[in-house]
Amino acid sequence: MSELVEREGAGETRSWRVSGMDCPSCVAKIERAVSRVAGVRDVSVNLMAETLTARLGTGGDPAIVARTVAALGYETAPLERPALAVSRTHDHAHDHAHAHAPTGGHVHAHGDEDDAAGASWWRTGKARLVWLLAGLVAAAWLGASLFVAQAPWIFAAATLLAVLPIGRRALALARAGSPFSIETLMCVAALGAVVIGAAEEAAIVVLLFAIGELLENVAAGRARAGIKALGSLMPRTARVERDGALSEVPADALRPGDVVQVRPGDRIPCDGVVVEGLSAVDESPVTGESMPVSRGPGDAVVAASVNTAALLRVRVTAAASDNTISRIVRLVEEATASRAPTQRFIEKFSTYWTPGAMAVSVLVMLVPPLAFGGDWWTWIYRGLAVLLIACPCALVISVPAAMASGLSAGARRGLLIKGGAALETIGRARTVAFDKTGTLTAGKPRVTDILPMPGTDEAALLRAAAGVEVGSAHPLARAVLDAAAARGIQVPAATDAEGIPGKAATAIVEGRLVVVGSPSHAREQGILLRNVDNITALEAAGKTVVVVLAVRQPLGLLALRDEPREDAVIAVAALKAMGLSSVMLTGDNERTGRAIALGLGMEVRAHLLPEQKLREIEALKARGPVVMIGDGINDAPALAAASVGVAMGGGTAVALETADAALLHERLSGVAELIALSRATLANVKQNVAIAVGLKLVLLVTTMLGVTGLWMAILADTGATVLVTINALRLLRWHGPFARLPGKRAVPADSVTGNA
Repeated sequence: MSELVEREGAGETRSWRVSGMDCPSCVAKIERAVSRVAGVRDVSVNLMAETLTARLGTGGDPAIVARTVAALGYETAPLERPALAVSRTHDHAHDHAHAHAPTGGHVHAHGDEDDAAGASWWRTGKARLVWLLAGLVAAAWLGASLFVAQAPWIFAAATLLAVLPIGRRALALARAGSPFSIETLMCVAALGAVVIGAAEEAAIVVLLFAIGELLENVAAGRARAGIKALGSLMPRTARVERDGALSEVPADALRPGDVVQVRPGDRIPCDGVVVEGLSAVDESPVTGESMPVSRGPGDAVVAASVNTAALLRVRVTAAASDNTISRIVRLVEEATASRAPTQRFIEKFSTYWTPGAMAVSVLVMLVPPLAFGGDWWTWIYRGLAVLLIACPCALVISVPAAMASGLSAGARRGLLIKGGAALETIGRARTVAFDKTGTLTAGKPRVTDILPMPGTDEAALLRAAAGVEVGSAHPLARAVLDAAAARGIQVPAATDAEGIPGKAATAIVEGRLVVVGSPSHAREQGILLRNVDNITALEAAGKTVVVVLAVRQPLGLLALRDEPREDAVIAVAALKAMGLSSVMLTGDNERTGRAIALGLGMEVRAHLLPEQKLREIEALKARGPVVMIGDGINDAPALAAASVGVAMGGGTAVALETADAALLHERLSGVAELIALSRATLANVKQNVAIAVGLKLVLLVTTMLGVTGLWMAILADTGATVLVTINALRLLRWHGPFARLPGKRAVPADSVTGNA
């Protein structure tokens, strides 16, 4: 267990890497045990990241925390590489557990482990336990064949030796607040079998138990491989220019401001901006975008993408701990720690299931002999088998295994989902709401018409408007500035710049108050607009019209148009085919919104201020869950109000941190992919629950009828756990829905490593 420390407020937040977790019951055991340690609070455990975080107050001792976890059967292991930096974007006392990326594999809290991350499964502590128990059982069989009369005693001794490590951990778990663990059930069943003379079978059951755990270990390691593959995309070294010389340094040593050279065929080792060179860059490893994109001076590039054509010089803009890949890995790990509603229900249900099952087991042992004269040994044997069948491990892992695989599959295709709750809700959505500018449209409008009033020329009109828009990042503002630059107009300095959300921007330009706003805002201010017919015609053509006023006098009109994205029609059609309705929520005017919505085949709610968008979202939620798609910046309130907010991201920090999900490739088709992935994940969850419950019910009936015994009972637990994990792993090979749609280029399956 390697420890990471961070000072925080009234306590000291410490984070450890814990090897050996493979199911939510492991998380619950550790959290419950560590929470009982004096001076420790805010305990959080991340299963997929294999991390534990706790805030230590007065009297809190990290050594005691480590010993407590070790007593549960989780061995310590050093980190193979520096942990990813903890996100500082929001205060989360226990989210630090989710910020560290090393991965590994293991099982339950049942083994004396020293599994270093990446260790081969046959060299793990769990595997060594299997080899030891197999040798012990083989020796018992050999001894029993040589000394037939003493065979029961030989098998009893072998069973007691085999159950010792399990019993030690059962006691530790009971002291730590987990008395109804699989270890407890296993010990009771094995010892009970020895008492009733089934020692031979009990020894085999203990061995099968260890083998089942080893198989779960392997399956859990595979489940983590999706996240681990993301981190492995990063090149180990970078060619950096320093002090006039070119040298090769570790990629994680790059600092913002460094300039690196990226040769054709190399992976880009950082987030950065091209300073020299023109090349095609394959971003599919990060975003899932199938075609290379052109990148030249001034263009941003993302870490782990591949330079395919020519040498590039790139200036580093983010440290290794905060580049796109690191943020994605961190957020996916955080997402796997977020419990979906179904998962929370099953975990709560399992806390009552196990003691209830133990009570049923006692009734099976007592009722038939006492009430119906049944044979005591027969019904005690069957009651012990019921104990093993009752373990809820397979049921508990059925949901998070599917969710983790779904989240990893999405990340491989540029679909970043920040939690199981979001993944579950997306698939149940009834309505998808879209922002217009930058979402349904390309977000790069251009000025199409310049209509000055008499006494004003085009240059003067543009000069005044550009003066107001200087410094604004709004797409319409950039279009005005681009139009002025294209005509060689010198933009004047402005002061006292202000914005009226959804209505206008104002500034003092060359000594006079200039307002650039919507026609409706001008009317609200009592400004008489004489060219209403022009405004109507321009808006009917799908253009956005702004009025430029100087000292409350109209200087003229500017018309701008932002074309829909190429795949917008296909995306909306795909959503309709999936049974969802689409609606555009825009602050633009009714005519412009209707013109674009008509071409896309969707509803429109236009002329909405930010607070009105919120009301529309609430109204849509009355029908069912709503997914809101926006650019992750201006639409933050609407994204937060929706059942699930999805940001069009491109990998930017804002997109990754704002909403519940992000489309890294900025394709609207990703919305339908998100919904299809969610539905596939929910279907997988149902299959897993059916496997976990169905197999136990079948074996429960056969056990009560005397058809199956302890051997099959233990397989009902470990076997079902392995089955549901393997079924969940199928999601890692999930493919999006667009390969079958006409006119749409298929997204590559090999978006990260291996098949998605």
